[in-house]
Amino acid sequence: MSDVVPPEVRPKPAVPAKPPNVGAPSPSSPFPPQGPGIGGGVGVSAPPPSGIPVPIGSHGPGHPIGHAIGHAVGHSAGHGGSHAAAHSGSHGHTTSHSSGGGSTLLGYIGIDTIIEQMRKKTMKTGFDFNIMVVGHSGLGKSTLVNTLFKSQVSRRSAGWARDEKIPKTVEIKSVSHVIEEGGVKMKLTVVDTPGFGDQINNDNCWEPISKYINEQYEKFLKEEVNITRKKRIPDTRVHCCIYFISPTGHSLRQLDTEFMKRLSHSVNIIPVIAKADTMTIEERQEFKQRVRKELEMSGIEFYPQKEFDEDMEDKSDNDKIREAMPFAVVGSDKEYQVNGKRVLGRKTAWGIVEVENPNHCEFAQLRDFLI
Repeated sequence: MSDVVPPEVRPKPAVPAKPPNVGAPSPSSPFPPQGPGIGGGVGVSAPPPSGIPVPIGSHGPGHPIGHAIGHAVGHSAGHGGSHAAAHSGSHGHTTSHSSGGGSTLLGYIGIDTIIEQMRKKTMKTGFDFNIMVVGHSGLGKSTLVNTLFKSQVSRRSAGWARDEKIPKTVEIKSVSHVIEEGGVKMKLTVVDTPGFGDQINNDNCWEPISKYINEQYEKFLKEEVNITRKKRIPDTRVHCCIYFISPTGHSLRQLDTEFMKRLSHSVNIIPVIAKADTMTIEERQEFKQRVRKELEMSGIEFYPQKEFDEDMEDKSDNDKIREAMPFAVVGSDKEYQVNGKRVLGRKTAWGIVEVENPNHCEFAQLRDFLI
């Protein structure tokens, strides 16, 4: 028998031994046999043996997982460099075997650029912030909102004119403004509730407010579940509700308790003590402790709720905020000269109450907490 090999027959490359319980590859399939991790749902396929090099562009045994990860990150990043790194990294087996805490990347694929892309996208579209103010007339709701954003974003409704008719029920009025600071745009919507608590009979006066809040949720959900939904859904949901407590110095009224109890499950409630400059420091601290105790006894949850304590650091920060609530605030849109500086404040016979001075009121804490 001749030992000469015909020229059209070439020797096959060395193939590693087939693992047990793995079927033979299909003749039409371009991929070599896969390990139990691919298709079997257990583990990850082993890398190719060192005897068979896998050049970039070829399909090794680990290609499907790496290729999917590389393309997902590369396309979501949107940058050519990160896409190239992701594509080449996936073919070059940049991910190691999965351990209990996750996988370790052996090369750069561009995941760290996602945060910067999200920031740029958010800067272009801007933010939506919808705030609702609830309380009796004359507690300084509009003034406080104007002080928060240092602009005339809320209408003045300190009182009713003689020829103006007092509404029979609670009305819902919203005013929207686009404010910009340092290149950051925010569409601010202030929802006012004139007529709340101003009637002789205030039974169920919270129903129009509750109905309005639920309608905004339903409107947003209806737009979100549409198959052909808008690229940017208008967000009219109430993000937080600032409830103004009268500075009586005694306790909460029954109307205050009922309102916060009924709406605390549908909106983030932030209780504040309005016109805190009408009380001394000692009276204010006693009133805050009394209000906090009544809220706890009534089972009223205000923002931030306990469910937001995801770790010990968040719990520590949220506990400090809960201890400071309700915030005793003073609002003013007038400036005065104090020690050579222009400050927002209220002028009294005893001096000037500085709005942003933490020794005078807790307005600065409320603003930092909100924004």
